[in-house]
Amino acid sequence: MKRSILILLMLLAGSTAFGQEVQKEITKLGGKARAYYLFVPDKLTKDRPAPLLLLLHGSGRNGVSLVDKWKDLAKKEGIILVGPDAINSQGWSSPVDGPDFFYELITELQSKYPIDARRLYIFGHSAGASFALYMALYESEYFAATAIHAGGLTNRDQALVEWAKRKIPIHIAVGTVDRLVPLANVRATRDMLNSNGFNAQLVEMEGHDHWYYDKAPKINAAAWAFLKEQKLADDPRYVKHTFR
Repeated sequence: MKRSILILLMLLAGSTAFGQEVQKEITKLGGKARAYYLFVPDKLTKDRPAPLLLLLHGSGRNGVSLVDKWKDLAKKEGIILVGPDAINSQGWSSPVDGPDFFYELITELQSKYPIDARRLYIFGHSAGASFALYMALYESEYFAATAIHAGGLTNRDQALVEWAKRKIPIHIAVGTVDRLVPLANVRATRDMLNSNGFNAQLVEMEGHDHWYYDKAPKINAAAWAFLKEQKLADDPRYVKHTFR
């Protein structure tokens, strides 16, 4: 009888959840210990691989600051969330933070969880938003789409926009009274992208400033409504870059 119960429990464990709590993990990719926060929804199987959303935090924050704001929606929609910490919490930079680290981290997660490789997405806020745009342009054939809040490009990024291999779908949200990332700058980002063949969507949030956290449910819901409709037509292609 005890043996039968044990076998039943093992079968149930193998066929149900990975867990629905945010976990802090440490990995040693690139020879450095890196922290990231992981949320894996229930009921994933090889027959039902999940989309993965890479979350890039703002200055002075860490990965959990976004994962915590996304986890309720991720439970409902069946999204794997991964929120790494930047090497320097004040901002993201290449090559130490990406794109290689993101690719290696996602590859590591793919060895453990059933992930839909054609549905890899990025969401970033503030400093993480601008870096998400860079990563989307560098790896436009690897990520299916990106969505950001309160971030943008500069005139110096024109060459990168022109270089991007694929016109990756981009969704941008910004407050009309954001003093850190002015609306005019974000409109210029949209115009730069779209004048180069992209179809970047811009949502202007009336009366909203730079603060993401109070309005996170609304921002995230709009971002996910956009992202979940995007999927690579072919298997993802990662391009390795040399940064000077």
